[in-house]
Amino acid sequence: MKVILIDDSRLARLELKEQLKSHQDIEVLGEASNVPEALSLIHSLSPDLIFLDIHMPQQSGFQLLEQLDQHPLLIFTTAYSEYAINSFEYDTVDYLLKPIVAKRLNKALDRARQQLETPEIEPLQPDSRIYVKEGDKNWFIQLNEVIFFESIGNYTRLHLSEAKPMVYKSLSQLEKRLPAQMFFRANRHQILNVSCISNIEVNVGSTFEVTLEQAHRIEVSRRQSALFKKLWSI
Repeated sequence: MKVILIDDSRLARLELKEQLKSHQDIEVLGEASNVPEALSLIHSLSPDLIFLDIHMPQQSGFQLLEQLDQHPLLIFTTAYSEYAINSFEYDTVDYLLKPIVAKRLNKALDRARQQLETPEIEPLQPDSRIYVKEGDKNWFIQLNEVIFFESIGNYTRLHLSEAKPMVYKSLSQLEKRLPAQMFFRANRHQILNVSCISNIEVNVGSTFEVTLEQAHRIEVSRRQSALFKKLWSI
């Protein structure tokens, strides 16, 4: 498992690196002390997992995630327990309080391994039927009826024409099964059904804002706007 450590404290990174030495399947690819360094490492090294400190100077760990349309598996590390509630808004493996206890670290790594080792499930097709259950309500719909998917922490909300059920799967987990010819990752929080686009507006900086069925408006990030043009321009 390839890992990057992101923490402004050199001592904290050193301590974590020492703890990780007892896990022979862990390879520390690099370290970053701030958000710009972390962004560069993530884009160039494509790690499986990042350990991310939340409280850092200039920009926080949360602000780093806002600049990524997709992120590797994520374990938050922090000395501040008050960040725990905000962390639930993100797709995360675990939340570790400093000083990091070996037992909690081992548990977090086991969770990460489990997610990485989950067998690949056959990709869905645009006309595949999917079963969705939320509480005592059930839906059995065609995949192409989903207008867009929206991340709510470790959950994902499906926006249908007449319902908005939520499932206990992260957006990244669902994305692996979605047909790329129909569904597009617009930003870190949303995947849209391109067949539901009714209008596209170009904003300052060449980013897109798309209007979907039922007047849903979604901002496409700068990076994904460039990819969208590359994929669908003629």
